[in-house]
Amino acid sequence: MEVYVTDKKIGERTFTKNPLEKGEYEYCVFSNCDFSNSDLSEIVFSECKFVNCNLSMANITETALRNVQFKDCKMLGINFENCNEFGFEISFDNCVIDHCLFFQTKIRNTLFENSQLRETDFTECDLSNSVFENCDLTRAVFENTILEGVDFETAYNFIIDPEFNRIKSAKFSIGNVSGLLTKYDIEITG
Repeated sequence: MEVYVTDKKIGERTFTKNPLEKGEYEYCVFSNCDFSNSDLSEIVFSECKFVNCNLSMANITETALRNVQFKDCKMLGINFENCNEFGFEISFDNCVIDHCLFFQTKIRNTLFENSQLRETDFTECDLSNSVFENCDLTRAVFENTILEGVDFETAYNFIIDPEFNRIKSAKFSIGNVSGLLTKYDIEITG
């Protein structure tokens, strides 16, 4: 039988050997928990927060993330493309989101703040009107990605090819616009 948990604070727990019970978690706060390599598949998280948690390599197949916030979390190698699409809404603050896959996900209006997204794959993703505030996008992949209205003004280390992505109304700063011209092998000074 699946559980229904609401308004609960769950802290200082390790779920690698004893997995989180299947069910629905609403308005819960998970803090200082280790979910690395754990099975979170088919669990519903609504209006939840994960604070200082390790979710690296967690299985989130058909997991519902509905208005879920991640703060100070380590999230290596997660396949967000496998999440339940219904109500999928997430935000990140000061997280390490390296080597993750967002292939073909629709995550419009998503806030990525003070986070590291090295080698994260956004191929064919819809990121319309999202914000990458002070984010490291070293070797992040943007290919056939919808980046319309995305704010990259304080993002850095990204390479985006305007010919293979939709970037209408995206925002860049003078300091990082060179990330749009990398393929031309030109030198920009000033």
